[in-house]
Amino acid sequence: MSDKKRKATELHSAARLYARECEEGKLSRREFLTRATALGVAAPAAYGLLGLTAPAARADTPQMGGTLRIQMDVRAQRDPRTWDWSELANACRGWLEYLVQYNRDGTITPVLLEDWEANEDATEYTLMVRQGVTWNNGDALTAEHIRHNFERWCDASVEGNSMASRLGALMEDGQLRDDAVEVVDDHTVRLHLSSPDVTIIANLADYPAAVVHPEFSGDPIRDPIGTGPYRPVSYETGIRAVVERNPDHTWWNEGNGAWIDRVEFIDLGTDPAAWVASAEGGEIDMLYETTGDFIDIFTAIGMVETEAVTSATLAVRFNQDSEPYDNRNVRRALQMAVNNAEVLELGYNDRGIAGENHHVCPIHPEYAELPPIEMDREAAVAMLEAEGHGDTEFELISSDETFHADTCDNIAAQIRAAGISIRRTILPGATFWNDWLTYPFSATSWAMRPLGVQVLNLAYRSGEAWNESAFSNAEFDELLAEANGIADADERRVVMERLQLIMQEEGLVILPYWRSLYRHARPNVHNAEMHPTFEVHFQNYWMS
Repeated sequence: MSDKKRKATELHSAARLYARECEEGKLSRREFLTRATALGVAAPAAYGLLGLTAPAARADTPQMGGTLRIQMDVRAQRDPRTWDWSELANACRGWLEYLVQYNRDGTITPVLLEDWEANEDATEYTLMVRQGVTWNNGDALTAEHIRHNFERWCDASVEGNSMASRLGALMEDGQLRDDAVEVVDDHTVRLHLSSPDVTIIANLADYPAAVVHPEFSGDPIRDPIGTGPYRPVSYETGIRAVVERNPDHTWWNEGNGAWIDRVEFIDLGTDPAAWVASAEGGEIDMLYETTGDFIDIFTAIGMVETEAVTSATLAVRFNQDSEPYDNRNVRRALQMAVNNAEVLELGYNDRGIAGENHHVCPIHPEYAELPPIEMDREAAVAMLEAEGHGDTEFELISSDETFHADTCDNIAAQIRAAGISIRRTILPGATFWNDWLTYPFSATSWAMRPLGVQVLNLAYRSGEAWNESAFSNAEFDELLAEANGIADADERRVVMERLQLIMQEEGLVILPYWRSLYRHARPNVHNAEMHPTFEVHFQNYWMS
C-alpha cells in the first residue's frame, strides 16, 4: 500500500479520474461530487473540475423566529449508533451533530470537521477537527472525543449497532483495532484502514453517525449533551417531540442558522388523509415525506412540492432463517411470479423506475446493466411443485404505511394470479417495526446511500446487524470487500456485476422499484426541500 501524502493544495488524483469519467458519461454529476468530496476535495474545487461554478450562497435574508410544525413519526429513542430510522436522527439533529453532511447536490461537506484528506489508495484518512466548537456543557470538542466516537461505533457487541457494519476496515475481533485511530494532536485524527475503503467519509454522514460526548449515557433525550444550537423540550413517543433554540449555548456556527425558535414534530399516524386534514386545518407546516396520490393532493391545497431523485426503495425480502424461504428455488419462484413494472405503477403511482431484484440502483456509477428479468408464472408454479410447495400458503407481511401496503397488495395479487396461495398481513407501524428484522417474508423501506456498495455492506454481508434476509455467502462477502476498495468506476463495475448477479441467482429480494421522494411545505417555509436521504436539517430552515 502507498503511504504517499498529498499537500493540502493538491487535488487527489482519483478526483481527476472521476471528473474524466463524468465527462465521458460513466458517472452522474451527483455521483462525481459525492466521490470527489469524500476524498477531501472541497465542493467549489469539485465543481471546478467539471468547469462549473458551485451554487451561489443564498441571496435572501433569513428571518429569525417562529415555530415550525412538522408531520413525522415520533419513534422511541435510543442510542444513536443503533438508530434504524432517519426520524430518530431528525428529532435530535438540533443538538447532536455529525462530522460531515451529505447534501442534495451530492456533495459531502464538513460539519464538526473543518476538512479531511485521503491518501492515494484510500487506506489512510486525516480528519481535521473543527476548532472553537464547544459542547453545551461547556467542554471543548477535541480529537480525543472523536476517537471515543469511533470506539463506540466499532463496538460490534452492542446489539443493533449498524455503524460497525460501516467501519470494518478499522476493526478487529468486533472492536476498534488498537492502531486504527491515531490522535495526532488536539484537533487532528488519522484513520489507518486495514484495506482500501472509499466509503468511509460517506458512511460518517449516515444518520447513526451522530457525534456524542464521552459522558453520554445512551439516551439523547434524557442526556442531551451536544454541540448544536437546540435542546429538547419534550418527547412523547407516538405523539409529539418539541425542541427549542438553546439560549444557554453559543453555537460554533452562530449567525449561519438556527433561525427558527421552536420545532414541533407531530406524529399523525400512517394515514395520509389525517395529514391532509391537519394541513387544511392549519396544524402543520411541513411533511416529512409525501407519497402516492397525496402528492398531487398536497400540491392542490397550496403547499410547495419538492422532489429528490434517489435510490430509495421498498425491499420485499425473504428471511433465509425461516422455512420455506431457506429454499432458493422457493424464493426464485415467488420472484418469477411478479412483474416489477406493474408494482411500480400500481404500488407507487409510477413515480420512479422499475427494479431488477438486486439492491444496486442505475444512478450508482458502479451499477452494471444486466439482462432484463422475466416474469414467468408457469415456470414459477412448476418450480414450487418440484420443491414440494405447490400447495403451500405463503404470507406476505407489511406495515400499514400507504405505499408499503399498496406495493405488497399488488405483489400478493400477482402471486395469487399465478395460482399460488398467499395471504396478506398488514400490521400497525408501531407493531411491525418492533420485529422488522425477523419476519419470514415482509417489506422494508431502505433509504438512499450515496455509494452503491453501502447498502450491500449494511444489509447483505454475512452477520451484519441489518442483514434482515439472513443471507450469508462467502463469494459475495469477498467480492464486496474487493469492491469497497476500487476507485475506478469501470473496474468496480466488473465486480458489481457479479454481486448483482449473485443477488438475482440467490433470490434474495423482490425489489420492485427505485422511488423518487417528495416533500411538501407551506410557501412561508424556506430551505426545506426534500433531502435524498430523508434528513430534516431544521437548523438551516427559516420562516417568513
